Amino acid sequence: MNKLVTMYNQQAVTTSLQVAKAFGKNHQHVLRDIAVLRDKSKGLSKNGQTLGESEMFHQATYVHPQNGQEYPIIYMNRDGFALLAMGFTGTKALKFKLQYIEAFNEMEQQVKFQVPSTLPEALRLAADQAEKISVLQPKADYTDSMLANKGLETISMIAKNYGYSTREFNKLLHGLGIQYKQGKTWLLYAKYQDEGYTHVEPYEYTNSDGIKQVRNTMKWTQAGQKFLYDFLKSKGIMPLVEQPA
Repeated sequence: MNKLVTMYNQQAVTTSLQVAKAFGKNHQHVLRDIAVLRDKSKGLSKNGQTLGESEMFHQATYVHPQNGQEYPIIYMNRDGFALLAMGFTGTKALKFKLQYIEAFNEMEQQVKFQVPSTLPEALRLAADQAEKISVLQPKADYTDSMLANKGLETISMIAKNYGYSTREFNKLLHGLGIQYKQGKTWLLYAKYQDEGYTHVEPYEYTNSDGIKQVRNTMKWTQAGQKFLYDFLKSKGIMPLVEQPA
């Protein structure tokens, strides 16, 4: 149930993709239904904004974990979900609606901040905050270690931190428009080439015939690793230590 609702822009939301999975619908059909709702809402308003512009629905994209391609996705808050789910009928649909309501309630309860009025409440709040800090500690460990490394990092090590193989991660970065392959060497696209993100250096290896050869390889600087972290985070892709258990 916890996966039905998450936090986005400091509010409890679900996504069109999650709704499609939960209700057994095609994601494209859910996106279509939301588009119809927005279209029909033209001329109507909520707090001075049309439904399509309001906080109910937020257009975004996500990266498919298998092919690395970007696809549209809609984030919706409780009101947006309620409006969309009105058209879902049947016993199974009712079951998932109830589960969503409970999930929204639980998530919204978690983000409420209550000022303690007694010493026991204050101590309990302090303990809760300490637990939250311990949960967030892996993120600090990851970013701190990344920024502390002043040297160059191989793509294989970065890929490992994200739970990808080197080949999968290179393909992901290519699909996101960050790099392209020239011969056997990955290089950054022109818009990123002069930012100091990478360094191409030669390395010597012995081929299957026992002959020593030299090939160029691209390594990532500290600035490049920070760029990758921020860029991938904006696409919803996080290192393993920051992914929910």
